[in-house]
Amino acid sequence: MAGSLIKIDEEIVTGAVSSASVVGIDSTYDVYVIVAKDIEVNTNGGNIRPRVTVSGTGQSGTNYDAAGKQLRTNTTFSNSSSTNQTSFSIHFAGGTGTGKANNFIYYLFNFNNASEYSFITFEETGLDQNSIAIGNQGGGVHTVAQANDGMEFFSDAGSIDSGTFTLYGLAK
Repeated sequence: MAGSLIKIDEEIVTGAVSSASVVGIDSTYDVYVIVAKDIEVNTNGGNIRPRVTVSGTGQSGTNYDAAGKQLRTNTTFSNSSSTNQTSFSIHFAGGTGTGKANNFIYYLFNFNNASEYSFITFEETGLDQNSIAIGNQGGGVHTVAQANDGMEFFSDAGSIDSGTFTLYGLAK
């Protein structure tokens, strides 16, 4: 059936890890989707940072640009943007308390094309370290023309304590 999600890879985190990756992107599908749920960090204010992978290894060059709109329950919306970063700077700070898990969906485009930049769109929801409900939506680009086989996720402060990262192919 057209439009079906086909599970490719999944990583379930049940204890502190420095990073989590899902890989398996190839030329089978044009669009891939990553669904992450119940992601928790072990340090208040820790942001989840994603990177593209080549042969399963996160790429840390200063080639990540992103922009988004953040919706918050405690104030008005805000815009964010970043260029020439070592990872996508798109995820808001998490908290360590019960129920402070974050969830997100990334759509991945051109990842298997060595002649094009890789693009993502993202939608995120969760609670920050101050129990403020936040939503975030936008997109990003990895400005290197290369084939990427997945994404790596890490916390910029501490580790990832729990959560599930699942990679799907979007059937043509």
